[in-house]
Amino acid sequence: MKFPKSILALLVVAVVAQSCVSSKKYKELDANYTQLQNSTRDLSVKYQTSAQGLAVANSRITSLEEQIALQKTNVAALQDALNKCLNSSNQGSVNISKLVDEINSSNKYIQQLVNAKTKSDSLNMVLTNNLTRSLSQQEMSDVDVQVLKGVVYISLADNMLYKSGSYEISDRAGETLSKIAKIIKDYNTYDVLIEGNTDNVPIVQKNIRNNWDLSALRASSVVMALQNTYGVEPKRLTAGGRGEYNPIADNNTPDGKAKNRRTQIIITPKLDQFMDLIGKAPEAQPAPVQEPPKQ
Repeated sequence: MKFPKSILALLVVAVVAQSCVSSKKYKELDANYTQLQNSTRDLSVKYQTSAQGLAVANSRITSLEEQIALQKTNVAALQDALNKCLNSSNQGSVNISKLVDEINSSNKYIQQLVNAKTKSDSLNMVLTNNLTRSLSQQEMSDVDVQVLKGVVYISLADNMLYKSGSYEISDRAGETLSKIAKIIKDYNTYDVLIEGNTDNVPIVQKNIRNNWDLSALRASSVVMALQNTYGVEPKRLTAGGRGEYNPIADNNTPDGKAKNRRTQIIITPKLDQFMDLIGKAPEAQPAPVQEPPKQ
């Protein structure tokens, strides 16, 4: 059966119109999906950063709380001994006075520990904020910054720094390295150690003998980039490789291997510089020491 030309033309117009509407809806859905992906990625990065900071803070708090609990136990024992002395007619005033002094000394030490914990948390927060102020959320997913006992550890993932299976710096690493170089130059009197680490999978390349070689070559590549490209003084820099022998995760899982393949930039202040940094932390107001009641 043959259709008239006018009917065929109408059918063609209808098909084209329906195709245009479908394409528009598809683009809208695709844009919404991309936006949701970006939001999910940002939330995931923020969660990981917060979780890492919380783990470090909890470790410091646990150590100081254990010391505080021990001192409180000592105070309770001293108080019990004092009570026994007060109830005994054979004890002289000299022993009682000595126990009171010991109790007061223990109370002051407990307060010092509490103040030290508060100041340590404040100092680490000041340093971490200063170090990460120029890094984007995306860069923070590949850069882990920790401050432990005044030493700054910046850990960089190998897939962000190097070309796959190589020690050559990738194009992607340039922007992040430039920001880390700025951090190093801000603290221009600190010593800087660049430390390469690998997983336990043997390297198979003619010009690289083993993971010791690979880790040292990668650290050396970062040192040369910081010196030649970003102007960091070479006398402040040290390159070292630890191969597979300094793991921070289980090498039996892909995620663990990825964490172990890292390069650490360790910024170490000298003692007098560390004391200057402590002065930048917010001062904690000590709580008044309670004197024992007079009997």
